[in-house]
Amino acid sequence: MLKASALLAYASLGVAAATTFTSFHLREYRATAPCGFTEVGPAPQNKTLSLRLALTESDADGLIDALYSVSDPDSALYGQHLSKDAVNRFVSPQPATIEAINGWLEENGLTFEKLSPAGDWIGINVPVAQANKLFNTNFTIFRHIVTGAEVVRTLEYSLPDAIAGHIELVHPTISSDSFPDPTSMRAPYYHIVPSLSPNITTCLNQSTPSCLQELYKIPTAPAVNQNNTLGVSGFRGGAVDPAYIQQFLETYRPDVNPPANYTIYRIDGDDPDDPGISEGYADLEYTLSLATNVPITYYFVGMSPPNVLTTSFNLYPESVVSFALTDKLCQAYAQLGARGVTIFIASGDDGAGCSQDSTQFEPKFPLNCPFVTAVGGTQNVAPEQAWPGSSGGFSNYYPRPRYQDAAVTAFLEANGDRYIGLLNASGRGFPDIAAKADPHVIYAGVFYPVVGTSLASPTVASIFALVNDRLVSAGRPPLGFINPWLYKEGYKAFTDITTGESTIMCTENVTNTIEATEGWDPVTGLGTPRFDKLVDLLHL
Repeated sequence: MLKASALLAYASLGVAAATTFTSFHLREYRATAPCGFTEVGPAPQNKTLSLRLALTESDADGLIDALYSVSDPDSALYGQHLSKDAVNRFVSPQPATIEAINGWLEENGLTFEKLSPAGDWIGINVPVAQANKLFNTNFTIFRHIVTGAEVVRTLEYSLPDAIAGHIELVHPTISSDSFPDPTSMRAPYYHIVPSLSPNITTCLNQSTPSCLQELYKIPTAPAVNQNNTLGVSGFRGGAVDPAYIQQFLETYRPDVNPPANYTIYRIDGDDPDDPGISEGYADLEYTLSLATNVPITYYFVGMSPPNVLTTSFNLYPESVVSFALTDKLCQAYAQLGARGVTIFIASGDDGAGCSQDSTQFEPKFPLNCPFVTAVGGTQNVAPEQAWPGSSGGFSNYYPRPRYQDAAVTAFLEANGDRYIGLLNASGRGFPDIAAKADPHVIYAGVFYPVVGTSLASPTVASIFALVNDRLVSAGRPPLGFINPWLYKEGYKAFTDITTGESTIMCTENVTNTIEATEGWDPVTGLGTPRFDKLVDLLHL
């Protein structure tokens, strides 16, 4: 993992409770407010801020080593996933860090709330005036130009030198993602398209559960292991009406009994907004109809991790989220992978993406994280082609992981100098795999045809949940973090997508395009899965 050198330089420092913190080290900085926001003026000095502090982990690099050890088919530890306690030992702050932070907070009359089981995230409530002194900054009111909504943030902050090695970041502060844009928050990865008939069942015209089962050879036989679980990520705006889910299943999977085997975990008392035409319908209707009888959990708040997790909500361009925050969240994905969770994330519907100057492709968070499996999109059948909206590219934050070396190098060599200057050829490439993203039918009061990689991720997650069911029945562990296996041998169970392209118009004169090619490409990855071939490859 990349780490700021300053964190390493100060990592061994401890501090006594009586230390005076007067010398500061700049931690994060941005030159201007995010696009769409304007600076209003100083925040009221008595306004209370709720800040989250990410503390330095005991052995972040050791966690990554452990993740690869249990995820590489050639490792003697392959499949021996870590327990929660074992992961926490890597993540929990060192005693010196706890002592340092306690001393610093006590000297300033503050207490903290533990926000994560390992104690690597803590929360403090502090008035603006005191926060300005603690972090040598000026918290400011910023106004959203379109809506007038206001938020208190800062464009830079520092940490006392004596504790700089014990705090990785303070949030929310400078990252654009912490400047909430009411006009675009948590947009789903699908789009409604002109109406099609819900009675059409062929994948040539539109996708339904039965056509996906035929295309990817997904069995209708029910799963048998109730401890093999599939998780669906939910966010605000993702509420669902159980009656709508029921109607979809009665229409497309009337043979399933019980028809809706899912649980919702949400924060006590929280209503995640009016159902509307939410992302939740697409994710739940397709996982329930494809992963037959696999217990499914719709997560608004984390509980026990599932064996497979799918996320279909649009997040942010990579440059919008600071590296410090990106890295902390990417480490959280690594923790899940080490515990045996397979994480699928829809790659998005913006093609190669547009950077702020429109001259380079824009990678996305969290697809840039090497510890998730990014799912792009395809369209049509016989053969499938790249879906034009399928987002892909190369990270500017993370270098190419070793498991991608051969596949990505082949893509770059085949394309010569075509993409030079447009992307970071040495970065983590995505997506890793793909599935159908052209029109799918969902039900939310009426039948809607929608498109997007939001539909591809639940399909792939369902396939792997059923594979895990076979593995568990055979007395074997679930697949967990699959990328090292995918690029080493798993690709043999995938259909390579060699035609089509992703494209997005950035300005009147700039269109970013990437073509699907033989082998891995940053449009459809290694291709689309076949359940029957996965079963054969895994000797199930």
